[in-house]
Amino acid sequence: MVLADDSDAQGMTSLPHRWRSPVRGPWLTSVFGLVLLIGIPIEFITGLLSYAAYDPKLGSNDPNPSHGAFGLYVFNWITEPSWLYRLIEGVHVVLGLVLVPVVLAKLWSVIPQLFAWPPFQSLARLLERISLMMVVGGIVFEMTTGILYIDYYQKYGFSFYTGHFYGAWIFMSGFTVHVILKFPKMVRSLKSRRLRTELRTGLAGTLPEPADDVLVASHPDPPTISRRGVLAMVAGSSLSVFLLTAGDTIGGAMRRLDLLGTRVGAPGVGPNHFPVNHTAAAQGVGPLQTGAAWRLELVGSERISLSRDELLVMSQLTEVLPIACTEGWSTVQRWTGVPLADLARLAGAANATSALLETLDASPTYISGSQVHARQSLLALRVNGADLSLDHGYPARVMIPNAPGTHNKKWMQRITFFEVD
Repeated sequence: MVLADDSDAQGMTSLPHRWRSPVRGPWLTSVFGLVLLIGIPIEFITGLLSYAAYDPKLGSNDPNPSHGAFGLYVFNWITEPSWLYRLIEGVHVVLGLVLVPVVLAKLWSVIPQLFAWPPFQSLARLLERISLMMVVGGIVFEMTTGILYIDYYQKYGFSFYTGHFYGAWIFMSGFTVHVILKFPKMVRSLKSRRLRTELRTGLAGTLPEPADDVLVASHPDPPTISRRGVLAMVAGSSLSVFLLTAGDTIGGAMRRLDLLGTRVGAPGVGPNHFPVNHTAAAQGVGPLQTGAAWRLELVGSERISLSRDELLVMSQLTEVLPIACTEGWSTVQRWTGVPLADLARLAGAANATSALLETLDASPTYISGSQVHARQSLLALRVNGADLSLDHGYPARVMIPNAPGTHNKKWMQRITFFEVD
């Protein structure tokens, strides 16, 4: 967002009869700018890491196959620690929501600058205007589509992943230019007033900043709120958003406060009472496909077909692993099943370099060799000591440490192991 305004009022007008708040000014704008200067890079980095977790260079995993020069992912996603992706995606979603009140306050604080006339008086001013359009348009697009996505509304007319990916790069390009242009002004503005002093100043002592900036009203009205009040309102709004949404990621007692979250309730009972993204009914999976006739096919140098009973008598592994989805919610459960590495050896692919997971709901995914051989990777048959419910992937699902939830495939049908020298 706009960090501060480096122009003065001379030679510029901004509808002074309309913008008359006495608390607007470069200092307040710079406070909001500093918060966003810290928060937005964290959003960008966690977004890139979330994308990397898909292992986009593997088969059809890449949600943005036309990424071109922006395809920077030349490494396999790591499998340890098992909670890392949960942390990355949780921070990305929750921080994005928490920053919404700050962004709105920032837009309010700089609105006189957006209507300043003439719009530019030099090449530097033109560059600033272009970057401003990219910043404002980009942040509105990213936050709007992001909020709609985590609320499971995806009828944009375009792929959310593609739009969010390229939107982020466009926004960050404008943001970087804007920071370079405005950082010196932001530093000077922050030094012009002490935060501690402003937090001690009530309504009666609230006065406009010096009238040498287009953000400062030339004919201010009497104050109806102090700068302390503005900061408290924005901080309180962000804190409220955190408390009402973070339970989706943090879980535990926080989930009781998760009134704005998307996963307050959960299907199933007992050990299977935890959230799902897609139910079996929604995916067209039922007892006909998962009954006694179900078998898991393993394909490597050998082709093997196993029933659920045959899988249950194999050596079992129990691991506590999270399911963490791109919508920001997550859950941690105790899973029991057959190590994937054991299944690879059984199929004659002890040195598997990748694998294709195929499911009854026709949603194939590739995983890397490091994920196949990770010590916690397993074909889960039970959860929390009970058989998987149909909604949670019965008769078998794959659980991979530190992977996006969409890679923890339910209703497994076939695993094809590849060995490439």
